[in-house]
Amino acid sequence: MKTIKFLGYLIVCLSLLSLMYVSCLAWIDPSAVMQLVGVELNNNDALSSIRGVYGGVGFTLIAVIIFFTLKNLRHSLLLLAGFWIMYVLSRLITIGVDGRLGDFGTKWLTIELLFFGISLVLYLLLSKNLKIIKA
Repeated sequence: MKTIKFLGYLIVCLSLLSLMYVSCLAWIDPSAVMQLVGVELNNNDALSSIRGVYGGVGFTLIAVIIFFTLKNLRHSLLLLAGFWIMYVLSRLITIGVDGRLGDFGTKWLTIELLFFGISLVLYLLLSKNLKIIKA
């Protein structure tokens, strides 16, 4: 049980670090975020939108994940499983509608699928262990 909890906190921390990196980068230099996918931001509306979506929403999500983690690790893992699978679904929709992903998208599809799987498995393991303890 301790190992499962440790791994749960580890995946939460890794997820938070990835979100924190993108959120900070978006607030500091929104163009740098979009350069990762080859998009140029040419006006202040575009810059403010990236700051809002990747920065502001990212920091909000970070706060929610931290809150859940402090209250209930299982809830945090379930939230992260949902978060990561939505990224996976978005990339799969892109493949279906627009065609093959580039190197960046393919790499992140793999990472997001891995983070989803780990979060879900740890959530289920913690749920199973808690039911056994209560019985």
